[in-house]
Amino acid sequence: MKKGNKLYSIFKLRCPECHEGKLFHHNLYNFKKVGEMQATCEHCGLKYAKEPGFFFGAAYVSYALTVAFAVALYVLSILIIPNLGWQVHLGVVIAGLVVLFPVSHAFSRSIWLNFFYSYKPEKA
Repeated sequence: MKKGNKLYSIFKLRCPECHEGKLFHHNLYNFKKVGEMQATCEHCGLKYAKEPGFFFGAAYVSYALTVAFAVALYVLSILIIPNLGWQVHLGVVIAGLVVLFPVSHAFSRSIWLNFFYSYKPEKA
């Protein structure tokens, strides 16, 4: 992926306008700071939240990601351990979703930001 592509910004968790600044200044699995993101880009100064409550819309993206993760985990659990009961498969899905929560949260915010901002090469 090259800079200038929305997928670069989404998967690298970078500012959607300059693709340089980080959205999160800590590890995604730092459970004391899950959900904390920087207010502005450290490189170009872009204010990430356009208005109060801006990231409430990211909940819809998070829901879609969670459903996709749950389906993928269910299919994988059936392929890897097919002879166990549905309770085990449900447990695998629930455990997997708990582990993937920080990833889902971060990517949903990154995707949501990329709906509203585009790459500007002059800011890079």
